Amino acid sequence: MTEKKLFSIKGSRKEKALVEHIAEIIFTVCAFFAVLAVISITAYMFINGTPALFQVGITDILFGTVWKPAAGEPSFGILYIILTSIVGTAAAVGIGAPIGVLTAVFIEEIASPKLAAIVKPAVELLAGIPSVIYGLLGIYLLNPLMYKIEMAVFRDSTTHRFTGGANLISAVIVLAIMILPTVINVSVSALHAVPRSQKMASLAMGASPIQTIFKVLIPHAKSGIISAVVLGTGRAIGEAMAITLVSGSSVNFPLPFNAVRFLTTAIVAEMGYASGLHRQVLFTIGLVLFVFIMCINVTLTRILKGVEES
Repeated sequence: MTEKKLFSIKGSRKEKALVEHIAEIIFTVCAFFAVLAVISITAYMFINGTPALFQVGITDILFGTVWKPAAGEPSFGILYIILTSIVGTAAAVGIGAPIGVLTAVFIEEIASPKLAAIVKPAVELLAGIPSVIYGLLGIYLLNPLMYKIEMAVFRDSTTHRFTGGANLISAVIVLAIMILPTVINVSVSALHAVPRSQKMASLAMGASPIQTIFKVLIPHAKSGIISAVVLGTGRAIGEAMAITLVSGSSVNFPLPFNAVRFLTTAIVAEMGYASGLHRQVLFTIGLVLFVFIMCINVTLTRILKGVEES
C-alpha cells in the first residue's frame, strides 16, 4: 500500500514563499539589465560622440552650415541636417497623426463590422511592410510625380537645382505613410477602451454621432491617442533606409523641393567609409539624434502625464 505524501500548510507556504522569492529575483534581474542597457547606451554615445565636439568645436559642428568632410580643409557643420530632421519629422507627424486618428475613428465607430474587418487587417499588414519597400515605392511612384511638379514650379528658374523628385516633400510623405499603422492601431485600442456608456449617454442627450465622436469619445481617449502620436514620432525620427532612398541625401536647407539629409541618413550614408575625425563626427551626429529623441520622449511623456491628471 503506497502512502500518499501529504504536504502541510506550513510546507505549502514555504514553497509559495520560495517561488515568490525566485520570481522577485528574476524580475529584479530583468529590470536591472533593462536599466543597465539604457545607461550603457547613454554612456557609449557620450563617450564616442563628445570628442569631436571639442576637437572641431561645438559651434562649428552644431551651427555650421557646410558639410565637406573629405575636403582639403574639412567642414563638419550639421545645422541643416538637424533642421531637416526637425522639419521633416514635424511635418510627417502633422500629416500622419490626424489621418491616423481619423482612420481609427472610422474603423471603431463608423465602418460596418464587415468593412472594419477588411480595413483593420490591411492597416496591420501595412505595419509589417519593411521600410526599404516604402523607399522603393517612393523611388518608382512618388519621385517621378514630385519631379513633374518640380519642373512645373521651377520651369523658368535659373538658380534651382533639380532633384529628380528626391526632395523633402517626398521624404515627408513617405514618413507620414510609415507612421500611419502605429498611430491607427494604438488609437483604435484607445477608442475601444472608452466605456460604451459614455457614447450611449451622449446619444441619449440628443448629440449626433459626429458630435459624440469629437466631444465625448476622442476626449476620453486622448491619453491613448497622445501615446500613439509619441510612438509615431519615434518611428518617424528614427527611420533611415526609406528616407535615404527618397530624400536625395544632400546637405541643404530644408526647403520643400531641396534634396535633404536627415540625422539618420547622414550616419547611414557615410559610416561605411568614414575614418578618423570624420567617423568621430558621425558619432557626434548619433549623439545629437540620441539627445533629440530623449528630449522629445521626455516632453511628450510630461504632456501625457498632464493630460492623464487633468
